[in-house]
Formats: sequence, C-alpha cells, structure tokens
Amino acid sequence: MADTGALNAANAEAQALAAREPSDKEVQLVIGASSAGTIFEWYDFFIYGTLAYILKDAFYDVDNDTLGLLLVWSTFAVGFAFRPIGAILFGFLGDKLGRKYTFLVTVTLMGIATAGVGFIPTVDTIGVAAPIIVILLRVIQGLALGGEYGGAAIYVAEHAPPEKRGFYTSFIQASVAGGFVLSIIVVLACRALLSTEDFEAWGWRLPFLLSIGLLAISLWMRLMLSESPVFQAMKEAGETAGNPFVESFTYPGNPKRIFVTLFGVTGILTTIWYTAFFSALSFLRGPMHMDPQTVEILLLIAGAIAMSFYLVVGKWSDTIGRKRPIIIGALATLVLLFPAFWGMGSLANPGLAQAAEESPVTVSGPQCVTDPFADLFDREQTDCGKILETLTASGVPYTLYAGADLRLAAGDRDIAIDSAWFEDGAVRKDGIHAALSEYGFDFSKQQPSLGSALGIIAILLGLGALSALTYGSVAALLSEMFPPKIRYSSMSIPYHIGAGYLGGFLPLIAGVIVASTGNIYSGLWYTWGVVAIGVVVAWWGLPDGPPKDFVDESA
Repeated sequence: MADTGALNAANAEAQALAAREPSDKEVQLVIGASSAGTIFEWYDFFIYGTLAYILKDAFYDVDNDTLGLLLVWSTFAVGFAFRPIGAILFGFLGDKLGRKYTFLVTVTLMGIATAGVGFIPTVDTIGVAAPIIVILLRVIQGLALGGEYGGAAIYVAEHAPPEKRGFYTSFIQASVAGGFVLSIIVVLACRALLSTEDFEAWGWRLPFLLSIGLLAISLWMRLMLSESPVFQAMKEAGETAGNPFVESFTYPGNPKRIFVTLFGVTGILTTIWYTAFFSALSFLRGPMHMDPQTVEILLLIAGAIAMSFYLVVGKWSDTIGRKRPIIIGALATLVLLFPAFWGMGSLANPGLAQAAEESPVTVSGPQCVTDPFADLFDREQTDCGKILETLTASGVPYTLYAGADLRLAAGDRDIAIDSAWFEDGAVRKDGIHAALSEYGFDFSKQQPSLGSALGIIAILLGLGALSALTYGSVAALLSEMFPPKIRYSSMSIPYHIGAGYLGGFLPLIAGVIVASTGNIYSGLWYTWGVVAIGVVVAWWGLPDGPPKDFVDESA
C-alpha cells in the first residue's frame, strides 16, 4: 500500500487541472515557448551532426576519411553518453525546485556550449587540444539536453487537459525534428552567402555562433512562463519528493515502468528517428556521392513536411490511446527499413547500383579484414584491408574470396594494383576510382533528376512517418505513466539512457558495422535489432486502451 503522501501527490495533477481550464492564450504561450526552446536546443545539438563531414577535417588530424568520420561520430556520441547524468541532475532539480527554472538552466548551458564550438581553433592551430575542447563542450551539451526534454514535455503535459494532452505535447516532438530542420536551413543560408571554400574554411563556425541569438530568444520566451500548476499544487501541499532519484526506483510499480520506457518506448523511437534523419543524411552524402547541398535541400523538404506527422499522431493518440501508434510504427519499420534504403540507393546513384550488378567487384588475398581504428591506435592495416576500406567508403559492394595473392577484379577482369596505393590513402582512392570508372562506376557528385529527387523525398517522408508513429505520442504517454511528484526524474532517466546510448551511439555503431563488413546497408541491422526487441517489450508493458492519468497501482 502506498503512503498517504504518495497518493496525495498522484492526485495533485487532477486537482490542479480541475481547478481551472487554461485560456487559449495561455496554452499558446506554453506550447510556443516550450516548443521554441526545444527547437533551439536541439538545433544546438544537431548542428554538430549536420556539419560532421566538415568537422572531421577541422578537429581531427587523420588522412583516413572513414576514421575521421567515425571520430566525429564518437564525439557526437559523447554528448549522448552524458545525457543520463543530466537527466539525473536536472530531474532531481525539476522535481524539487520546479519545472520552469530547471529548463531555463538547461537551455542556457546548451546555448553557451554550442556557441563555444564556433570559437575553437582548428587542429592545425592548437593540435590535440582542439578535439579535447570539443569533447568537453559536447559533455556540457549532453548534460543540458538530459534535462531539457523531460522539462519541456512535462511542462506542456501538466498544462494540458487530458483529452488534448497527446496533441499539445506532440508539438514538443515536432520541435525535435524542427531543430534538425533549422540546422539545415542555417547551413544552406550560410552556403548561399559564402563560397564553398570560405564556408569549409571558416563559414561553418557561423551556425554555431548563431546559438547566442537563439539562446537570447529562448530565454526571453521562457521567462514569461509561470510554473506548472501541478508542481505548484504539490509544493503548496508539501508533497514534493524528498529524493526524486531514489524514489524513482523504489516507488511501487516504477521499476517496470522504467524498464518499459527504456526498451519499449525510447529504444524504438530513438533508433528509428536517427536512422530516418542522420543515417539517411550520412548515407546520401557518403557512399551515394550525392552533392551535399542537394542532400540538405531534400532533407529540409522532407523534415519540414514530416513535422506535421507528429501532430497528427499526437492528436490521434488522444482517441485511440498511446500504445497502438507505437506498435504499428515499430512493426512497419521492421518490414520497410531495408527496402527504404535500397530504394534511396537506387534513386540517388543508379549508375553505382547498375555497375555493381553488371561488373561485380571481387577481392581476394591474405588477411582480408578491415580495422576501422587502425590509424588511431597505430596498428598496421593490411594491404587487403586498405582496399576494402576504400571500397566501403566509396559505396562499392564487393564479394570476398579466400586467396593466397592479393587480387581486385571487376566482372571477369583483374584490376592492376599499384604499390603506391598502400602508401597514401588519397592515391589509393583516386586509383581505385579511376580503375572502376572504366566499368561504369560513377563517383562524381550526383545530382538526381527531378523524378529521382521526388522519389527520395517520398522515401524520407515514409521514414518520417515511421518516426512520428513511434514518437508523436510519447511525451503524453510518459507523463501519464509516472507519478507527478517524481515524474521529471522517472521519465527523464530511462528516456535519456535509451536516447543517449541506444540512439546516440547509432551513427557510430552503424558506421563501425559498415566499415567492418563492407556492406553499406549492414548498419541498418542495429536499428532493426533494437526495434525488434522494443516491440516485444512495448506489446507486453504499455497500457492498452484510451489514455488515462496516472493511477497508483498499489492504492
């Protein structure tokens, strides 16, 4: 049986919302300020990933393109690794001191850390200190983001009437995609104003420095907000949590809810989200050789349209419940994930796929294995491994055969291997590209036809719809799953462990899988596996039926 304090805290939400219906103006301000802050904060986080292909040269002194990109994704993952710590810290403060002031702190930290990246000298200027400073700033970003999502989602949920909670909170989910879209808009604007040379030399700093202005706007909007009525009611009744972190794991029924949130909700939504946006971005710009600006425009169009999908799903969940859209989206992902990327590949670079079919590349030789981190740890990559690494980075599928002598062939004809290839990665890349170009492989920057571009956008929208199904209702769902007095901590901790490790490490893990196997689609198995496990947990653990407020199971 739960104690009286716990039961009073669980009832505080209904009492607070029953006391008055928020005015339309107040609701608009709450949603607008929370969503704008979320857009700006996720913009700060995503701008790093959007510019990954430039940052690898600015902050890492490596000749291997694959290793450089993996190092950038490793630093990207560092921010996610610290999100659970931020969730614990700011979840504690949010449950003890209030929702409003906690996410004022988080957005301030995020803005300062992001702007700081724009001031860091390159590795050519200060050496190894450059990546070290970037990593420290990513740590601060991760801590801040660990407190942001829970605060914004709960703040809106605790202002919303129950019958509109899914719709109102879906603006927070759409704002996450909005941050990604804004990052692309800013990059495209900088490209339009600067030459390619200037943008890659110093113009990439401008999107980071813009965070100073975004921070000012976000703080101004959020300072106009009042505290959550639910938190105010609990505070006035003296029913706030004593130690939110400890109580999150000891409150009756919470361990199961935390487990389901981690694997059955966050594991699904976060891997689908990062696959739909970041994996697609990296896939098209990398092995498909599409022009970076064209890729950004396609992602911008698809991302902007897909933002509306989250609102539709959030509103739909107010009627049918939160569980069904998540299950539908997860099952559809298991069926459609690989076909979606196969389709994008054939549309983005049809010559590459056709050449691979007509003149399949084969490799044989001793010690034909790749070591993606060989240069980083001063290990010697084998000659065969170097060829495999270049083929993979170039998007060329190959078949590996056992053999005593090193051999590279296209179709039934051998390709002459130059000994200079093994001394210089750029020479090897140029040599292999030149040789394979004679067999129809096209390594030039791709500009898809209008029909192909529309097809890629359609596929990206399909991936966006899968993300919306598994994400659009989540803020409402998690707010309803946990007791109000420890809600900030209880939903933030598992959410950011899942988002931080299962999702945040996705680009790195998928990149290592691709680099190790040589199959540009093999990284998708990571997403497929996490979603497959998640759908089982969600089916078992999520509440069925129409939405309902938190009910103490031990009462």
